[in-house]
Amino acid sequence: MKNFLVIGGSSGIGQATAQLLSKEAQVFATYHSHPQQNQSNLTFHPLNVLDEAADWSWLPDTLHGLVYCPGNILLKPAARVTEQELIEDYRLQAVGALKAVQHALPALKKSGHASVVFFSTVAVQTGFPFHALVSASKGAVEGMTRALAAELAPAIRVNAIAPSITDTPLASKILGTPEKKEASAARHPLKKNGNADELAAAVSFLLSQSSSFMTGQVLTMDGGISTIR
Repeated sequence: MKNFLVIGGSSGIGQATAQLLSKEAQVFATYHSHPQQNQSNLTFHPLNVLDEAADWSWLPDTLHGLVYCPGNILLKPAARVTEQELIEDYRLQAVGALKAVQHALPALKKSGHASVVFFSTVAVQTGFPFHALVSASKGAVEGMTRALAAELAPAIRVNAIAPSITDTPLASKILGTPEKKEASAARHPLKKNGNADELAAAVSFLLSQSSSFMTGQVLTMDGGISTIR
């Protein structure tokens, strides 16, 4: 049975991913502020990925995949973005992702055929107003995706997913009412918002043998909003 590590597996896309993967693999998932109950093939571990003193001793000796899910959606005019907000967002989304890889790297190398999945956003490649902060940190994630893919090949593949707005607790301020959900869906050519299960299925694909000839890529899942007018 394969072992997968899901950082941020207590909510939204991370939770859906952990649940899906645990159907056929052993999943080690982390939470920060929302404790979870262990389930069959799925164990939860408290972790602040940015804490230098964090306990990683529970990691298995061998990992076949790592998924980094923590994120933040702070939309505001660029003129109002503070230096501290930019630094904190970068630390969570980019620094945290790299730290997770660093801690998991020995176990990933041991498997010989591991896969790492990060999350970006459609806003990196398609300019949207009020997205300067999140686009900056997720742009760093996309750059790191390609750099790590080059550095860790051929034993470890590294890819990312760039979704549009996804109906999860993280997006509750944007999709908090039926009217907001309807308005958001209407902006997408497919006339719908993404959901956690769809993103989890994409993660599963990137971790699987079916994507074994794919690395250094950013898979866009955005309802067509970046390419169709």
